[in-house]
Amino acid sequence: MSWIENRFEEGLIITSLDWAINWGRRSSIWPMTFGLACCAIEMMAFGASRFDIDRFGAGAFRASPRQADLMIVAGTVTFKMASRVKRLYNQMPEPKYVMAMGACTVGGGPYFKQGYHVVKGVDLIVPVDIYVPGCPPRPETLMEGLMRLQDKIKNQTLARDRWLSAKDEALETATTV
Repeated sequence: MSWIENRFEEGLIITSLDWAINWGRRSSIWPMTFGLACCAIEMMAFGASRFDIDRFGAGAFRASPRQADLMIVAGTVTFKMASRVKRLYNQMPEPKYVMAMGACTVGGGPYFKQGYHVVKGVDLIVPVDIYVPGCPPRPETLMEGLMRLQDKIKNQTLARDRWLSAKDEALETATTV
């Protein structure tokens, strides 16, 4: 018999705060509807009843960036649209995540070489967490990207982020002196 048995009340749950917060975050991802081109049709199919993303906790697509924590950029990003993408990203509350969906969003697609108006990748505008390849990617691929994002959220920690930001601040003050 170990020394910890029968020391606590029955039904007491012991866990880390990081695990509990990350469980809540990954179980309630609210994506923002942001379809720019043909990939948006696949994103709509992803949100439909056949694929049932409610079981992953991401079924409530939001139209406002202030209510969303995941931006799925689906389609060709032009230079004219880039400022709007950045503005919507800045309006999202922390923590915020970005998923680049489709070949045009990830790297400019077939339009980049022929057109001067296409951004070579949305990662030049906003930081991207998950890349979903394809032209257009199937809803199953988008579902896989959502599960990879949940894995990424699961492994986050508040202490390490705070420690890294303090370390970065120390490095900045050391280099500016």
